[in-house]
Amino acid sequence: MRKKEQLYNAPGIDDECYIRRMTLDEAMPILEKYINDAFMNGIIMIRIVHGKSGGTLRNAVHNRLANHPLIKFYRLGEYGEGGEGVTIAELYRR
Repeated sequence: MRKKEQLYNAPGIDDECYIRRMTLDEAMPILEKYINDAFMNGIIMIRIVHGKSGGTLRNAVHNRLANHPLIKFYRLGEYGEGGEGVTIAELYRR
């Protein structure tokens, strides 16, 4: 089983939320819908691809995750996961 299949095994849900190169106005509603859909489908770990550039989108994502009632914890991706361009988050269980 591939690593992605272990993290994202719900049918109909993409294995990551790709918001790289989007504006904040575009990205935040997509992120919110993705978190809700992942939670409703029983996904525990999610991967958010926001890119590394200026850090504005990454900071907005982290601010939203810090205050989100469905998010247990989050962290930047490690080596091999996308580094600073990716955030990995764990959702509470339903």
